[in-house]
Amino acid sequence: MTFEDLEVSAPILAALKKEGYTNPTPIQEKAIPIVLKGGDLLACAQTGTGKTAAFSIPILQRLAADIKHGNQRKIRALIVTPTRELAIQIGESLTNYGDGLSLRNTVIFGGVSQHAQVNRLKSGIDILVATPGRLLDLIAQGEISLQHLEVFVLDEADRMLDMGFIHDVRKLLKVIPDRRQSLFFSATMPPAIVQLAGTILRDPDKVEVTPVSSTAEKIDQEIYLVDKGNKNALLLHMLDKPGVGSTLVFTRTKHGADKVAKMLVKHNIKAEAIHGNKAQNARQRALSNFKSGETRVLVATDIAARGIDVDSLAYVINFEIPNIPETYVHRIGRTGRAGLEGTAFSFCDHEELPFLKDIEKLIRMQLPRAEHPFPMENAPKPDVKDTPKNQQPKKTTPNPNKRKFFGSRK
Repeated sequence: MTFEDLEVSAPILAALKKEGYTNPTPIQEKAIPIVLKGGDLLACAQTGTGKTAAFSIPILQRLAADIKHGNQRKIRALIVTPTRELAIQIGESLTNYGDGLSLRNTVIFGGVSQHAQVNRLKSGIDILVATPGRLLDLIAQGEISLQHLEVFVLDEADRMLDMGFIHDVRKLLKVIPDRRQSLFFSATMPPAIVQLAGTILRDPDKVEVTPVSSTAEKIDQEIYLVDKGNKNALLLHMLDKPGVGSTLVFTRTKHGADKVAKMLVKHNIKAEAIHGNKAQNARQRALSNFKSGETRVLVATDIAARGIDVDSLAYVINFEIPNIPETYVHRIGRTGRAGLEGTAFSFCDHEELPFLKDIEKLIRMQLPRAEHPFPMENAPKPDVKDTPKNQQPKKTTPNPNKRKFFGSRK
């Protein structure tokens, strides 16, 4: 299937071609027709499946059919997302896909002065991308009116719940029009999220792709059993391997991210940390440096990394095993995106073995244990007797030259 088959308009098709996109991903193939028809949508799709384009493309196409100009423009579409980084990336996608249209979008978020954001709002915009806190602040100040809203998108709803934004979302629902199209995206569907979706959506079409319990097929995954005191040495060893270039490293805590970044810099590896305690400008600079290749290693906490979208990222390293099994799936999903192959290495010490067991239970497969120079003393043997052979991934050696596109890009 092509974007032409989805009846995407000519200006957007030209923009997609310019961006290198030729074929829709499964979430785009399923969601775009629903949104174009004006129906509500409940989508279970994790980051990396192409969900931003799944709602951005049809929203742009619908709004482009009736464009107001200058400061007569009213906010007709609102996209609410939990993190600044993700908001900025959605704004960039709207700009890219709408390159041949006369629509305007802007992004607002906290942590920076609101002056420039308010000025852009006053100039007239069609699509607003916002984080909950700054959005509610500007509504309270009378700087934002949503009375002309036609489309409401709640993105990363489960992360909203994790970050404590659900109360803000409920406050927002009281000030937007009842008559609207609503699009609800979440990587997971715990009971609280299902309940929230029920208050937002009216008779929605439901779409589900890549369930959270499954890990991408094109991602090589290996577990390194290592004593806690040897993790730094193992990380340096892994980064010294031929072909291992830009790498995203995960830690569980902000302090841990800073420690790992400082250790890498001390060993002449260009690295930066990104987490919630960093100023917004510092976070954006670190992300830009990583995308451009100026910074080789970005060390991140889970919340900060949720908005990181780097199509060509080949390597993810879990310096620490996450204590929530679903988080593992989200982490390794930073690589192997848009049809590319990727590699995920995970360092597991004795204290983290229960976390590893929970992950393997969730994804229903035994992850391969890799040999390395710093093995864990008295490392447990993996128990594969209850794991079907077709669910036991083969241990493979990453080959950077093997990476190629599989249809969603040229």
